[in-house]
Amino acid sequence: MIVLALIGLVLTALAVVLITRGLIVARLRATLNLGTIGRYGFAGGIELDPEPGLKGFVDDVAATVGNLLLRRLRLGNEELLRKQLTSAGMYDVTPRTLMGYQVLFSVGLTALWIWLSVAAGLAPALTVLGVIGALVLGWIGPVAYVRRTAETRLYRIDYDMPELIDLLVVVVEAGLSLTAALQLASVRLKGPLGEELRIAIQEQRMGLPLLQALENMLNRCPTPAMRSFVRAMVQGERLGVSVGQILRSLALEMRKRRRAAAEEKAQKAPLKILFPLIFMIFPAMFLVLLGPALFSIFDALKGH
Repeated sequence: MIVLALIGLVLTALAVVLITRGLIVARLRATLNLGTIGRYGFAGGIELDPEPGLKGFVDDVAATVGNLLLRRLRLGNEELLRKQLTSAGMYDVTPRTLMGYQVLFSVGLTALWIWLSVAAGLAPALTVLGVIGALVLGWIGPVAYVRRTAETRLYRIDYDMPELIDLLVVVVEAGLSLTAALQLASVRLKGPLGEELRIAIQEQRMGLPLLQALENMLNRCPTPAMRSFVRAMVQGERLGVSVGQILRSLALEMRKRRRAAAEEKAQKAPLKILFPLIFMIFPAMFLVLLGPALFSIFDALKGH
């Protein structure tokens, strides 16, 4: 009986979501199109029409739920979510869609836990604690995933920056301009840094000055290496200093920074190994080495 009630509750919630989607789909489509126009610099992988299939349907439902949530509750972290999504390279995901996924994950995990609790016959107190944990996990899970993806992507951009500067040094000293060198680098480089360069080149082709496109790239990827690179390019262009000389000095600085980061990680390694060593390796070692001796001592004491 309880299982049937839960199934009815889930179906009712799904019906409410579908009816709400049908009522506001036109306004939501207009909002998404306006947002796409406003992010013209990221248009490389954005489609105006929703993606077909189950993923497109789930994205549409998440965007609808997020739109209702932001409109009703007046939440003020939309700009922060937008920066995190941009740093993670998720240009086709809006903050409203992410908040919709938070709601869907919270509801889905809670319903799954209730179903498992009823099937396993758990105590009501444990069921309530599990519901609270499922709500918290479902709400912070998508944001934590985006934050982790952003940190990994920014680390890769910082790590690949010396290769970019070395390539620019060779190309600029061969006679190409900075714009042509960046275009060549955007074709040759792969990964997140290559994507950001292609976005900057696309913005420059659509009318933005090169320095403004580089500053926009810094706003999307606020890493120390990217900040040093963009500031050096801006100062070189404004002061008329040789770009090749600036890039050569910057390449040396980037190499020193990468070496310092590697040394810092190496110094943190003993501290990170300490806890697994104490709580996992040492107990197993003591059990293997002292176990037979302890059994012998116990047998001797029992004999007496």
